[in-house]
Amino acid sequence: MRPSWTRSRLQALIREELDGRPLIVVSNREPWVHRRHNGGITAERPASGLVTALEPFAEASGGTWIAHGSGDADRRSVDANDSVAVPPGDPSYRLRRLWLSDAEQDGYYTNLANRGLWPLCHVAFVPPLFEASHWQTYRAVNQRFAEAVLQEANGQPAVVFLQDFHLALVPALLRQANSSLTVAQFWHVPWPNLELLRTFPYADQLVEGLLGNDLIGFQIPAHASNFVDAATALLQAQPTADGQALRVDGHCTQVASYPISIDFQQWSGLAASDAVAEAMRRWRQRLGAMDPHLLGVGMERLDYTKGLPQRLRAVERLLQRQPQLQGRFRFVQVLANSRSQIAEYHALHQELEALVERINGRWGTGDWQPLELRIEEIDLIELIALQRLGAFCVVSSLHDGMNLVAKEFVAARCDGDGVLILSRFAGSALELADALQVHPYNVEELADAMAQALAMPESERRRRMGSLRRQVEEHNVYRWGGRILTDILHLQP
Repeated sequence: MRPSWTRSRLQALIREELDGRPLIVVSNREPWVHRRHNGGITAERPASGLVTALEPFAEASGGTWIAHGSGDADRRSVDANDSVAVPPGDPSYRLRRLWLSDAEQDGYYTNLANRGLWPLCHVAFVPPLFEASHWQTYRAVNQRFAEAVLQEANGQPAVVFLQDFHLALVPALLRQANSSLTVAQFWHVPWPNLELLRTFPYADQLVEGLLGNDLIGFQIPAHASNFVDAATALLQAQPTADGQALRVDGHCTQVASYPISIDFQQWSGLAASDAVAEAMRRWRQRLGAMDPHLLGVGMERLDYTKGLPQRLRAVERLLQRQPQLQGRFRFVQVLANSRSQIAEYHALHQELEALVERINGRWGTGDWQPLELRIEEIDLIELIALQRLGAFCVVSSLHDGMNLVAKEFVAARCDGDGVLILSRFAGSALELADALQVHPYNVEELADAMAQALAMPESERRRRMGSLRRQVEEHNVYRWGGRILTDILHLQP
């Protein structure tokens, strides 16, 4: 039997395989944020799957993590080189912060990345915003990230691990400046098909930037295949004989898929803790008298890619079909507010509140309402407690690279019960075959799945959840890290 992947096993592999080579992790989001609090400064670790996945790399290597400094006390916490040792209390790597002006943040992050590339990649039927000025700012900020990496590498043959769609131009810039670097990138979101990609006026430059990598990883094989199609069509890249790499101007870029995951043991252990049990008691008090077998839950960021209006309409359709659920069934939707400065997100916020008001007004009574919408930041323990309480959890993304909420719900069900309703357009659907898979645009199908989840015999619920838990436990985030690290370190710059 193969040994399971753990944080310690991954870190041992990193230390052994790096063999003294510097490791530089680069992302837009920082792993630690310093904020003002009660006249002092506190360091906070963002609740982020990206941080969970990448921090073992930085810690084990004693390397450097370059990211945009976003905390209101970040500048007060760095040294003369804009760096701070982290984690607080037991530092093992350096966090180097890059400072962006409001104009840079607006052009590079808010507009080009989140109003341009995000809807383009997620096929969200929200028109992407492509403006030349935003592209120029995106290019300039990518240049600044590249310069920071080159300063940290200092001409040495370091390993650079870039993250996501914010930094697509950095690889080619690094390749031009220091060919001794080993450069890899993980693209966390979907990669669109060629016809969609062509709508982006700078698609060829985007692909050219990414081909500066020695390796680029995607969540699922279809996204990797889409990238190969784009590179061959737009830049005449030549696939290698085995089809696993692309060659342009003598440089070879490996292309592969690496489905990302979570720390199953940590999540499952938290779910079984006394703190979560107490939080479950608080939720029961807040929700009032209810049948624990008639509670549905959903939780994610407020985003138009998550299929939220369709999900709420499916709850109403369920009540129409099964009037006996009135006064008994509840659905609690928790949303972390995000990108509220973007008009499309603000409009979605208003749409959801109007939907909940209409549905509750039609179906609710004085002491019961079918929908509870909470658009607020909720503590992790409270979130896991809600996952433990739900008879089912709905993850109905219209399109998603992976979707870790689905895996978190599975890990939280240490009781072996519960039903996952999962969009077939989420990358995680390829792994989580025992979820009830649905078409997220089909309200009737969503309502069918909710009804099926509520009526499912306990034996079938436990069989399905047992299979899901085994899958997520074996294919955890440290296995993802081990696979991609092994492939990165076997590359020749």
